[in-house]
Amino acid sequence: MSDPIIVYGAGPAGSSLVLALLGAGIPASRLAWLVESGPDQARRTAPEARYIALHAGSRSLLEQLGVWPVLAPLTFPMETIRITDSALEEAIRPDLLGFSPASPDAPLAHLVPLDRLAATLAEACAAAGCTPQPVALRGLDQKAGQVRLTLRHGDGRESQQDGALVVAADGARSRLRMLAGIPVHGWPYDQIAIVATIRHSLDHEGEGLQHFLPAGPFAMLPLDAGRSSIVWSERAADAERILRGGERAILEGIRQRAAGRRGEITALEAFTSHPLQLRLARRFHAGRVVLAADAAHVVHPLAGQGLNLGLADVAVLAEQIVDRMRLGLDPGAPDMLEAYQSARRPPAVAMAMTTESLNRLFSRESGLLRLVRDVGVGLVERWPGLKDRLVENAAGTAQGAPRLMRGEAL
Repeated sequence: MSDPIIVYGAGPAGSSLVLALLGAGIPASRLAWLVESGPDQARRTAPEARYIALHAGSRSLLEQLGVWPVLAPLTFPMETIRITDSALEEAIRPDLLGFSPASPDAPLAHLVPLDRLAATLAEACAAAGCTPQPVALRGLDQKAGQVRLTLRHGDGRESQQDGALVVAADGARSRLRMLAGIPVHGWPYDQIAIVATIRHSLDHEGEGLQHFLPAGPFAMLPLDAGRSSIVWSERAADAERILRGGERAILEGIRQRAAGRRGEITALEAFTSHPLQLRLARRFHAGRVVLAADAAHVVHPLAGQGLNLGLADVAVLAEQIVDRMRLGLDPGAPDMLEAYQSARRPPAVAMAMTTESLNRLFSRESGLLRLVRDVGVGLVERWPGLKDRLVENAAGTAQGAPRLMRGEAL
């Protein structure tokens, strides 16, 4: 089959898939990389507030793609994380649960600025001979053995792009998913995430903190000395009021929720916000269109697994495409796409259910529910080997993980 693989989307999922295919020997002539045309994001001058926690499997994938040596100096290790649970006004906040890495040779996660991750992947793709083409997607037509996209270019002309497979990596509001007729279920949370970078007087010593509050979880994740990344989920109405108050109100809210755990909060370097939602595609492919990353699933950020889920999609999809193409087989055949869906939809459903359950469980101000969850957390702390298995699964390196996430080449 001579039609190319079309990758639609320029975020970390789309660019890492392009880089994985190029690195496995798929020539750039067999790839068409398209992105939705829009404002020039390169003109952004505000500091980046969003940091992504990369687990061990994602680090292995980025090592195999050859970009980790560039990213590593920009990242910050999280060696441990502590979980607490109490009301905002409670003065004493005892630790309920703690996690350490399964291996002493690697931290639980590395924090990396989202904009630098995206830029590094894009630069690596360009160095490998592939850059995205900005277009407006006007239509999708599928027939036996082929998919055709109708595209509008910046100069107003229209063209068609045929492909053997189209990978929709165009985000939570995926236009490709909509054109393919793939339904989504889920709901908005009545929460807004306030994401910020702060400076503080005490050293975090590589420790992350996640404090569950009735309004939503509040996390402090370690950056360099004296700096932390904040991921603060708050009731939507309260978050909007805080955001209207500007930097002073945000700093006061962070100080109240940090409760002295990092000493004095001395500065707010950057902040952003976005509404939270749960979205899960009812299927991960339709015809020769296959969904990856946020186009397929969006989960609550409390577990820090959103991007890692997306990179696992990429690892599985790249492995299946490369194996097919090396044998001269159809990379968009129904059995391959069913295998991809079978491999990736269950973990996405499990993560969606886990984050939904935790968010609901810890957001209830019931004494009985608090007793139940505290007993459950205590069992996790004391059950032999259970925490290690949870850490291994969260690291993306458990048995059955795709080759790239096990540190193996395609």
